Amino acid sequence: MAATFFKPRKKGEKLAPLAERLAKIGLVRDWDYVLHLPLRYEDETAITPIAQLTAGAAQQCEGKVLRCEKIRRPSGEQLQALIADSTGTVAVRLLHFFPSQVKQLEPGHKVRLYGTVREGYFGPEMVHPKIKIALDGASLPTTLTPVYPAGEGVTQPWLRKRIARALLDVEVKDLVPVDILKKLNLPGLSQALQYLHHPPVGASLDALSERTAPAWQRLKFDELVAQQVALRLSRNLKAQKVAPVINPIEPKTTEKLKKQLSFKLTGAQERVLEEIRTDLARSTPMNRLVQGDVGSGKTVIAALSATLAIDDGFQAALMAPTEILAEQHFLKIAQWLKPLGIPIAWLAGKQKSKEKQANLQAIENGQARLVVGTHALIQDGVRFNRLGLAIIDEQHRFGVAQRLALRQGDTVLTPHLLMLSATPIPRTLAMSYLADVDVSVIDELPPGRQPINTKLVSLNRKREVLASIAQQVKEGRQVYWVCPLIEESEKLDLTAATQTYEEICHELPQVRVGLVHGALNPEEKQHIMKAFTDGQIDVLVATTVIEVGVDVPNASLMVIEHAERFGLAQLHQLRGRVGRGAQKSFCILLYGELSETGKERLKVIRETTDGFEIARRDLEIRGPGEFLGARQSGVPLLRFADIEKDTELVEAARQFAAQWIQTDSQAAAQHAKRWFSASEGFLDA
Repeated sequence: MAATFFKPRKKGEKLAPLAERLAKIGLVRDWDYVLHLPLRYEDETAITPIAQLTAGAAQQCEGKVLRCEKIRRPSGEQLQALIADSTGTVAVRLLHFFPSQVKQLEPGHKVRLYGTVREGYFGPEMVHPKIKIALDGASLPTTLTPVYPAGEGVTQPWLRKRIARALLDVEVKDLVPVDILKKLNLPGLSQALQYLHHPPVGASLDALSERTAPAWQRLKFDELVAQQVALRLSRNLKAQKVAPVINPIEPKTTEKLKKQLSFKLTGAQERVLEEIRTDLARSTPMNRLVQGDVGSGKTVIAALSATLAIDDGFQAALMAPTEILAEQHFLKIAQWLKPLGIPIAWLAGKQKSKEKQANLQAIENGQARLVVGTHALIQDGVRFNRLGLAIIDEQHRFGVAQRLALRQGDTVLTPHLLMLSATPIPRTLAMSYLADVDVSVIDELPPGRQPINTKLVSLNRKREVLASIAQQVKEGRQVYWVCPLIEESEKLDLTAATQTYEEICHELPQVRVGLVHGALNPEEKQHIMKAFTDGQIDVLVATTVIEVGVDVPNASLMVIEHAERFGLAQLHQLRGRVGRGAQKSFCILLYGELSETGKERLKVIRETTDGFEIARRDLEIRGPGEFLGARQSGVPLLRFADIEKDTELVEAARQFAAQWIQTDSQAAAQHAKRWFSASEGFLDA
């Protein structure tokens, strides 16, 4: 659990009330304090003779102050002291100090120092150690000293006392059965908590810091079980709702659509479609996530699923996070369904009033069998006639309220929910976070998809890249050039899309160049995108608005400028915009200065095109909250367990949670509430 950092207060600005500051770091109930575990520990249980102090180690020594003086330096005044015991001397330096510290270090005082030792000019020294007056006969602590994450104005001594009180006041009832603990070699909960807050003399600091100690394993297991129970209870709540049974006797539209497609479904697509068909035929609402790599063919699965609902007399709705992506879906699906006589409505925020009203009426009277759109689908005034299936693309971009709003349907039946994601989710993440969702994987790319050759190129070689663009255009191909910002920023040394656009126009006057970014209005965006799709633009300079949904088979080169500034998932998504036609395709990652993380990220994207491996590495870098969109979705995030490192615990927690709900659902629910009572909203997600 990371420490919480706050902006420094302005001069004269008052601190917020203590309760408010504590709430910011999650401390409200006694149980919150019990689970507020140390970041690290200080070993003040022993005194090391000064002559035996080791450079680089945090140690405690004791001695008499020989001298103490204030020294003026160009950087400001320092306090320097020399402490001696019978074995040697150690220097103490305080770069900033208070009158109380000057008093502590008066010559003749006996002091106890704790801090990291380093080699100074004249022997060992400590910079800003913890200083205490050493009272004769004072005993040493019998446990390691915990150092907790703390908010502004919250001191360690106060936190230690408050947590110690909570440990006494809270009845730490062990809800997990003893036989499970014995099987997994885990200590009791009270024992584990006492150990983590007050490790005894001799406790392994390595095992504590790496969270491998049995006490840590127990806390991680409890957290994982709580998460699994919470998500499974959420699933049970959803199962109590009633969905329309969609099982057309004659799926005419579905079969016609499959026959008229210019390609044959892959085995993976057929399998996933059958899983969806089985779900739709039940009266329990479907809650299925279809994940597949870039270009695996999720859109056609969405279209075929919609036709199953349509063939049984229901409406279907497809919601996408951006207007570009939503319109891409609309145009592609309309191309498939309109020849079959299926009326489709388009709904977006910036639609003309007359067109919008006509579509709203068609949706309400049931004439529109399929509705495609953006967030406009969940705005007031949208009333479906008989919504049977809600489809959400790039589901992690929507929050809980938005996902719930689309599947409200009428007051009696809850529409089935199908979610799509082009970000493959690692198995461990799915095991931990998607216990309330059925997951289908399209793990096979359609035949004919070309492998993409990825190259790392320094920004210093930009002219060479421009020359390769000219060659691609000469051969009749099209090119994407992606930039991370619209305008120049003093904070980030990035080339703006507008500047790059002008540069390409100047360097390659014979090439037709277009520019699209988030600041354009929807009509301008659509006009430029259509021109690129129709082959009227050779090079499209863009920001990440083209990350998903754009399908131009003739585009064979993707250039990503300042690639080190993009996340792995973004780079993989962008690269997937090429390689959709028959010609060989390339992705050039133009990089500037690289940090270690940046190097690692680009190395991963160059070495593999496997979306699942990229997702696994992305998870390591970003963590599950960012990966799933959980920060805005309400999924209970893990504080202690690491789903990559603790795979065995994740599996054990999954199995036990399922069994526990069956044998003692009341205790299981109590356990989940203890951990996630502040996140109860996720049960409805």
